[in-house]
Amino acid sequence: MHNGLGSPLYTRFMTTWQELLSSDPQVCGGETCASGTRIPVTVILDSLAEGASKEEILASYPSLRLEHIQAALAYAAELAHEERLVPLRIA
Repeated sequence: MHNGLGSPLYTRFMTTWQELLSSDPQVCGGETCASGTRIPVTVILDSLAEGASKEEILASYPSLRLEHIQAALAYAAELAHEERLVPLRIA
């Protein structure tokens, strides 16, 4: 299965991350979390950035589903398209 940009799987998560992530002021101070959990998206993304596999993350957080991880990545990709948070240095 091809999971690159433009693939059906990528497109599906880009359009449905809103259904898999939520923000509630009563949960984790309003941070965006995997829906139905108290696991912030930042924890998922930090784990991936540190080299954890999706399987390792799922084992560490039993309430998390693979769809949540894919949604977190899609959410991060959309944010990267919307804003430039850290300016790149021009050499």
